Amino acid sequence: MSSLEVVDVTSTYLDHAATTSMYPEVFDAMRPWQETHFANPSGSHRAARVARQAVDEAREVVANALGVNTGDVVFTGGGTESDNFAISGSVRSRGGIAVCSAIEHHAVLDPVLHHGGVTVAVTQDGQVDIDNLRHVLESVIASGEQIAVVSVMAVNNEVGSINDIAAVAAVVREVAPEAWLHTDAVQAACWVELSQITGHVDLLSLSAHKFGGPKGVGLMVVSNGATPEPLLLGGGQERGRRSGTIDVAGAVGAATALQKTTSERDQTSQRVLALRNELLDALVHIEGVVETVSREHTVPGIAHICLNDLESEALLFMLDAADVYASAASACASGAMESSHVLSALGISDDLRRGALRLSLGHTTTSGDIDRAITEITRSIGLLRERRAARKQRV
Repeated sequence: MSSLEVVDVTSTYLDHAATTSMYPEVFDAMRPWQETHFANPSGSHRAARVARQAVDEAREVVANALGVNTGDVVFTGGGTESDNFAISGSVRSRGGIAVCSAIEHHAVLDPVLHHGGVTVAVTQDGQVDIDNLRHVLESVIASGEQIAVVSVMAVNNEVGSINDIAAVAAVVREVAPEAWLHTDAVQAACWVELSQITGHVDLLSLSAHKFGGPKGVGLMVVSNGATPEPLLLGGGQERGRRSGTIDVAGAVGAATALQKTTSERDQTSQRVLALRNELLDALVHIEGVVETVSREHTVPGIAHICLNDLESEALLFMLDAADVYASAASACASGAMESSHVLSALGISDDLRRGALRLSLGHTTTSGDIDRAITEITRSIGLLRERRAARKQRV
């Protein structure tokens, strides 16, 4: 029997960009493939064929939601695997280098840098600088290097900024027509019509737990003749693009979640946008609070702010004690808070970066969550500033 504390994260959970709760329909859809129809879909007997049919039907649902061919859909083990497949697989398959924006998720940025790739600057609003993209591509080609893949995320995971993938594609097709174009769309599924993106790219990554599906299930679109080298070799599943026994329940769950997200996207986006704006309107009235990116350039689900005189760690500690769950735009490495590469690329000062706070909303967010978050964030900031002032007086 586990001794871990059971935490109810549904009341004031504002970390949906990290993960969402699964839709009840997803649980129901997955259950039979875990309990009774558990056969390996790679087998040859009737039970295996039933499982394989479930995977095929899930693949078709995903393809319809994304506006791609059924054979273009690959099931993976998550968004990180999908991104690594796109970058490392492309470089290994073609040679040359990879190019990405400076604010990509580390699942893209790290493989790009690992393979000796280069990054492209972004604007203050967290969008790729189209002129710099052109310059970087032209410079690489002029140096005699081949460009294997260009990767620009659809939506940034920290500040929520939206990229114009059509504009990115126009530059890539003009300057480096042989390069494959990839987009990390992990944060986009809940807020952006993905079928308007897939037509512009060769490779696209998704992660089911970001849109109401199960953890450990990723999706990859591999189209237009792109043939990244597989990361995993073995059984030759997924047309040789990703070996390993397919998680039937996971595939069904991911497809169910994507279908529901797609059908409810407009309604959810409109509702969440109003809640996000209410939250930001209240917080920016607090002295020293800065809205990191202009909200008209971001998805409805992310509110990102910076405080010029407080540290994220202290604020998050107080919010956690008050059962308000959020995150900072930083990662914990070796026990130390590491400054966000995203905020650094945006030109945010050191003082503001230390006080970064990401509040991300989702399909379960209510007006009560927003009211409580405003109250607790305001209270916590006030208390932290009082304590700092008291320490200064003692000194």
